Amino acid sequence: MAITYVGMQAMHGLDGSIMPLVMHWPDGRKFEIDKILDVRTSATVGNGLGKRYVCKICNKQVNLFCDSSGKWYIKH
Repeated sequence: MAITYVGMQAMHGLDGSIMPLVMHWPDGRKFEIDKILDVRTSATVGNGLGKRYVCKICNKQVNLFCDSSGKWYIKH
């Protein structure tokens, strides 16, 4: 399974929550997050802990990960 690091525009709530809004692919394409279906604590690359966001992007279910250092990536 490949990992691709992506840029992310996100909204940060007063309670510390993070809501991803727009994913920036390395080649410059941008994809709006249509819907967030689930958010959970998850293991991340390097055996750290972070968050996994199950999202709908362009009618496809995508697992976005945010590691403890704030880097965003997808597994595909």
